[in-house]
Amino acid sequence: MKSNQKKISFTVPCYNSMDYMERCIESLLVGKEEVEIIIVNDGSKDKTGEIADRYAKKYPSIVKVVHKENGGHGSGVNAGLLVATGKYFKVVDSDDWLDKEALCSLLKEIEKMESEKEFVDLIVCNYIYDHLYENEKKVMSFKNVFPHDKTCTWNDLKHCKQSQYMIMHSLIYKTSILKKCKLKLPEHTFYVDNIVAYQPLPFVKSIRYFSLDLYHYFIGREDQSVNESVMITRVDQQIKVTKIIASCLNLEEVKKAYPKLYVYLLRMLSMMMIISSIYLLMKGDQESLEKREELWNYVKKVDYSVYKKLKYSKLSGLTYLPTKLGGFITLKGYKIAKKIYKFN
Repeated sequence: MKSNQKKISFTVPCYNSMDYMERCIESLLVGKEEVEIIIVNDGSKDKTGEIADRYAKKYPSIVKVVHKENGGHGSGVNAGLLVATGKYFKVVDSDDWLDKEALCSLLKEIEKMESEKEFVDLIVCNYIYDHLYENEKKVMSFKNVFPHDKTCTWNDLKHCKQSQYMIMHSLIYKTSILKKCKLKLPEHTFYVDNIVAYQPLPFVKSIRYFSLDLYHYFIGREDQSVNESVMITRVDQQIKVTKIIASCLNLEEVKKAYPKLYVYLLRMLSMMMIISSIYLLMKGDQESLEKREELWNYVKKVDYSVYKKLKYSKLSGLTYLPTKLGGFITLKGYKIAKKIYKFN
């Protein structure tokens, strides 16, 4: 017997998104009655709210709108999760979009799982760095990490390449998992998507990977949060998120149950330390160098064994090199990596 529950709740946090939100929403509407689209108008000052209401009026059984005071991206995700009724939950940023054909294929796969009464805790799909204005794309695939279309656990996880991270855009959680781990993102804070891609993972007992190029991660707006110049000005928020990630899980407990996941989470925390340290080095003033020292001391206080692993790793350890020469080496390495991977 087919369930009446929506397969996926898509939450679209919007703030002054009138120029691009329709592209996002139209890409989700191909799911028709199988999906729930929750548009969160986060105190926008443009016509975002009007556009959202128009979609809700046209598609009353598919689109919900939440109007709220401005609280930032994390607040929008929290609001969407609070009202979500779908079996699975996915955040889609308002300037991004999903591949329509891939979404239809994914819904068929979920229907197949439904008929077999096998609902995994996490679905993983590929995502695309879409440099739309430059007409360049880079697909981030996980074919080498997970078996395709086969239920597995973290103990089946294979080696991730240095450029492979399961960022929020690749993840579709069972809604109940996010509620079980009590996910609540901080308000008025950027880069909280990293928390979504980290904190719930140990609560996941079963995973299924579909090699679908599903999520288009738009890169190119000057005011985008991942724009390098913007990230430098918001480095304090990056530090805040890094501290939350460093303290939200007991990695030693994770290691006992899922040693491979422990290695991955450690590498992800290492990358967060790298990003924070890099942008503090780019600012280059004495206050920024003191903040870098304070961040490392914070991790040391939270978990000394994790601190040691990060400090002596081949990656994050290089961002903690003493002297100006150490800083120069770190920044040179970052620029090379940026050129290769085109991550912002």
